[in-house]
Amino acid sequence: MAEKILIDEDRFMRTISRISHEIIEKHQHLDDLVIVGIKRRGAEIAELIKRKINDLTGKEVPSLDLDITFYRDDLEYVEPQSQSPVYSGASNYVSIQNKIVILVDDVLFTGRTIRAALDALIDFGRAAKVELVIFVDRGHRELPIRADYVGKNVPTSRTEKVQVRTMKFDQCYEVALVSK
Repeated sequence: MAEKILIDEDRFMRTISRISHEIIEKHQHLDDLVIVGIKRRGAEIAELIKRKINDLTGKEVPSLDLDITFYRDDLEYVEPQSQSPVYSGASNYVSIQNKIVILVDDVLFTGRTIRAALDALIDFGRAAKVELVIFVDRGHRELPIRADYVGKNVPTSRTEKVQVRTMKFDQCYEVALVSK
């Protein structure tokens, strides 16, 4: 397998900073925001954005990490048939009632993960609005979903894989394009 690093650690952190600035610029008053990261890497990226917003504004935006496992429509393809998936729920309960939700994920591909996350969000209330942050948009949508904030657009073939690597799971911050 061939691998190409698309985003190194320095550029990764600049992308977090840019997205954070875009969110602040769009939402002058951060009081109505809730940041929701899709577990696993989306949650870590959401935490980085939350910290950057706090550093820039001094405001603490509420957040939660969201497990969408049982909301997926492709569970049989994601988990091996012999194993039962483990659902870890949300990191904490935060009401999103009448709030602007900033939903964060690492890669936007078919759109099915985001659809599942939107279904899961209903358990936390009815948001006034949901905006989507995607670190890497690789195309190939199967559902009509688009991101409001994009770190990088990366045209790919279906045989390639985009790996967003984070400190918690991969001991580094980078994005790689992996070809078979």
